[in-house]
Amino acid sequence: MQGCLQGKVAFITGGGSGIGAATAERFAQEGARVVICGRRMEPLDEVVKSIRAGGGEAASMQVDVSNEEQFVGALEKVAQEYGQLDVLVNNAMAFTWGSIEEMDTEQWRSNFTTSVDGTFWGTRTALKLMKAHGGSIVNLSSICGELGTPWMSGYSASKAAVTNFSRAAAAEGAPDGVRVNVVIPAVVETPATAGMLADDNARNSTEKLIPMGRVGQPEELANAILFLASGQSSYITGATLPVDGGRSAVLITALD
Repeated sequence: MQGCLQGKVAFITGGGSGIGAATAERFAQEGARVVICGRRMEPLDEVVKSIRAGGGEAASMQVDVSNEEQFVGALEKVAQEYGQLDVLVNNAMAFTWGSIEEMDTEQWRSNFTTSVDGTFWGTRTALKLMKAHGGSIVNLSSICGELGTPWMSGYSASKAAVTNFSRAAAAEGAPDGVRVNVVIPAVVETPATAGMLADDNARNSTEKLIPMGRVGQPEELANAILFLASGQSSYITGATLPVDGGRSAVLITALD
């Protein structure tokens, strides 16, 4: 039985761990030819090794998506070598932590180079490459961009920008059959959150804010991304899909 991405070529940024790695594994299970990128080759190669061991097709590229030339060049190279690009997942992210009063301009801007600039460069390039045959772009935002998060103002602002940029891109891409959608996670158990969640008090406080009472798993995000990337969501574009255990559904500071 063929998977819902059988024969499709998918490019995933930040594919060496967490949500990106889980998405690459899930796409490969559904028949996609997966290319993952990141700044370090070692974790990327481990993901590729795992996918190939399971019978899937995958490759890795060392790419810093905050570098326009690198990122655009990588996408164009994949489209040329594979003959097409069908799916782009802009998952790579970066953030700084600190109060607004203490944040300098360089720290502020660093939140945008990967999340906003990278998403823009990737989406712009994919729109051009997919124009002839259609495709799907899935951009990763964050609940921080919906609710605002103290001590993460730059990250919150950058993710709000990703969400609204994606809506505009969806409107522009629709006539050419290119869909652009957004997945909005809350806290997910990944290497990026491992330090925070290792502290029992921090984990408990976080989980009290989530109606389902637990943080998300990368595989749960991957399933949502797969839905938006595949033909199963063929009439959906410009949508924002919260995958957050209900966190964004309620205005709360804690649950009893």
